[in-house]
Order: sequence, then structure tokens, then C-alpha cells
Amino acid sequence: MSSLKRGIFWNFGGLYFFYFAVWQLIFTFLPYWLKGPAGMDTTASGLVFSIMSFGALILQPIFGPIQDRLGLKKGLFIFVVCCILFLGPLFQWVFLPLIGVNQILGAIVMGAYLSLCLNGGVGVIEAYNERSSRAYHFEYGHARLFGSLAGATASFVGGIMWAKNTGSIFWAMTFCAAVLLVLISIVKLPEDHMAGAVKATEGEDEDNEPISREEWVSIFKNRSFWGFCLLIIGSATMYDVFDQQFPNYFASFFSDATAGATFFSRVVSVQILLEAICMLFMPALINKIGAKTGLLIYGGILFVRVLGCAFINTIPMLVFWRLLAALEMPFMLVSVMKYITRVFDKRLSATVYMYGFGTAKQIGLTIFSLVMGNMYTQLGFHHAYLLLAVLIAVFVIGGSLLMRNDSKQVEA
Repeated sequence: MSSLKRGIFWNFGGLYFFYFAVWQLIFTFLPYWLKGPAGMDTTASGLVFSIMSFGALILQPIFGPIQDRLGLKKGLFIFVVCCILFLGPLFQWVFLPLIGVNQILGAIVMGAYLSLCLNGGVGVIEAYNERSSRAYHFEYGHARLFGSLAGATASFVGGIMWAKNTGSIFWAMTFCAAVLLVLISIVKLPEDHMAGAVKATEGEDEDNEPISREEWVSIFKNRSFWGFCLLIIGSATMYDVFDQQFPNYFASFFSDATAGATFFSRVVSVQILLEAICMLFMPALINKIGAKTGLLIYGGILFVRVLGCAFINTIPMLVFWRLLAALEMPFMLVSVMKYITRVFDKRLSATVYMYGFGTAKQIGLTIFSLVMGNMYTQLGFHHAYLLLAVLIAVFVIGGSLLMRNDSKQVEA
């Protein structure tokens, strides 16, 4: 907890807070906006999310190697933030009129741009901040909990804003981007920032060595990498697929859809506050049980939650099942980064993250967002959730069989 006394820790906490406030606003309220003001059905909405994921498939394989070569330079980070800066004007004056003219074209343009900000851009934010946690000597998981606090805050405040003016949600994103630009501009680079990160332990200089072409290629020859990809598709991908239409499913239990959306935003606020509390203790727990075990627990909780929603039809039980996500995300957020830095070369952490986590996740989202959007329409939510639970089990178990166990030694 010594990092709490250092200004740089709070600076990076602020970066997480305002970026993931944007993330939460989009993924909580975009489904309502697409169904309401934009007038889209679940299939058309699924196309928006599929395009977001497809865009990330193009961006993350490019962003990963670039960020590894940039190290702690801020150029790519600032580019993503500048894209977020224009969300307010774009939603009001470009996306909505375009959807009115042609829903398919509007979905493609909107999804492609949001990919720059979110599905593609998030890899840059996460990889930069994780590398910075090693460079400035603070615990990544503790800084990352600010993202959870942002989610709770954004869900609660966003619910109030949505009830008064739906368009204000997107202008709030522009405000968050302006704050992000200020926060990233005052981050001071360490003297050895060209190396990408300082030494992980005394006498260790692997982070400062140049990366050869053979070392880049070796990632794709590692069976743990492919197992990691499968597990991520079965867990992180399916988590997002599950969440895409769940707000509309939840709101369907209310006679007034606006009241349902407001209540759901408050449930999400409570969930993410609980998530933030769990994040305080999660780094120590993952150090003890291992990152692979943490990822398996994450997949197991998701399976139980999705399967439960296939059989329950009361608001109190839906709230309980939603609150289980407070345990899921801390296991995933901490375990992913610790697994990458323990099993793979630290110098390639951004590449492994953006390929193994980001690209694999987006491949799954590109396929399953559209598929599940159709399943919700054709089969209804209950049967679609049963199918989703089976997919989660298959991918998580298959991936775990390929992944090797990580060292449980706590890094200095």
C-alpha cells in the first residue's frame, strides 16, 4: 500500500478512472440508445458491436508492436484519447442522422469509430498503464481499481443524466477525454523510458534488451499463447456478449423501460463498487493461487451467472446474478496481466496482451455478437443463454488444457 502515498499512482488512477467512465457509459447506455433514439432492433444493434470488434481486429495487431516499441512514450495513448474527445459532437450531429438515412451504414460508421476509442483503444490504455506500473513501482491491480470506481460512478450519474437528456451521456464522454488529456500530459517519463520499462528486479536487465524478430515470432509458437486465446474467447468475449443485450433483457421486466434502465444503472453502480473493494485484495490473492487459477475461477463464475439467467425470471434474482460480476472482473483484470508477464517475455507484454487478449477477444466478439443477436431474436433470451453457457464451458476448459501454470512467486 506504499504506492498510495505517491502522486504518480494517483495520476495513473485518474487515467483509469476517466477512461473507464467512458467505457461504462457506452456499454451501459448504448444498447438503450440504439433501441430508443436510434430505433434499431437487436440484430442491427448486434451489427454495431460486431463492427466494433472487427475494427479492433485490425487495430490491435498494429497497436501492440507499436506500443512495445514506444515503451512509455505517450503518442498512441494521446491518439486514442483524442478520438474519444469527438464522441459528443459525432453522436449528436453525425451518427444519429446517418442511422436515420441508412441503419446498416450508420452501424458500420459508428462501430468503426467506437472501435478506435474502445475495443481497439483499450489495449493501448491497459498495456501502457501495466508497463507504467512496473516502471514506477506500483501494483497494477490497485491502480486498476480506479476503473471499477469509474464504472460505479458513471453508471449512477449516467442513469440520472439519461433520464433527463439521453444525448448528455455522449457529451460526458467528451468531458472525460478532456480531463484525460490533462492527466497524461503531466506524466513525467523516467530517464530510461526508451527501454519501455525499468528493471523488474535488482540485476535483471531483460526489459532493456532489444527485441529480435525471432522473439516476436516465438509468441505464436507457444502453446500457452493459443490456450490463453481460447480461454479469453470463452470468458472475456462471452462476458461482453452477455452484457451487450442484458440491459434490454433486464428492462423488459419493467412496465416502464426508462424506469428499468435507471434501476439497472444503480444495480451496476453497486456491482462495480463491490468490484472495486475486491480489487484491493485481488493482487495478493492471485499472487498466492496463480494467475491461471484466477482465470479459471473467472470463467467458472461467468458460466454460473449465464446459466442462472437462463432459468430465472424475477427481478431480485436477476439483481443477485448481476452482482456476481463483482467477483468476476477482479479475477480477470489482475490475472490476465500477471499471467502475461509471468509466462511470456515482459518486453513483449503489449503485443501478447493485444494479440492474446485483445485480438482473440475481438475475433470472438465479431462472430458471437451477431450470432447471439440473432439468437436473442429467434430463440428468446432464455434459450440463447443456455447456448452461451455451453460455449463458455467448451472454450474455457479447452484453453486451460493448453496453458501452462504460471509461477506463484510474487514479483518484486
